[in-house]
Amino acid sequence: MVFITGPLYSGKRTFAQKLGGTCCFEVQKQAETTEDLEALAKILSEKYDIITATEVGGGVVPVDATERANREKAGRLACLLAARADCVVQMFCGIPTVLKGELPK
Repeated sequence: MVFITGPLYSGKRTFAQKLGGTCCFEVQKQAETTEDLEALAKILSEKYDIITATEVGGGVVPVDATERANREKAGRLACLLAARADCVVQMFCGIPTVLKGELPK
């Protein structure tokens, strides 16, 4: 599995699709609706070859408690997915940086 994280931009889907395989985009939204992040990470990593999540941890901390909790869940899910991934790629300004493993050929 390849896990891609970073700010969402229009070319992200194209990059993920070029890698081939089944893709799941914006998984941080799924973290908001689950209590068992371990189970969600397991399901996602077994079902998809490529998973993307937008980085939500930077910037100003939300005042709203629910938004803070959702941001925390998204970060925890990203850590769980990165631990399970063979390859972790951080996207920044459309430039992929491999943080773990190697991109598939």
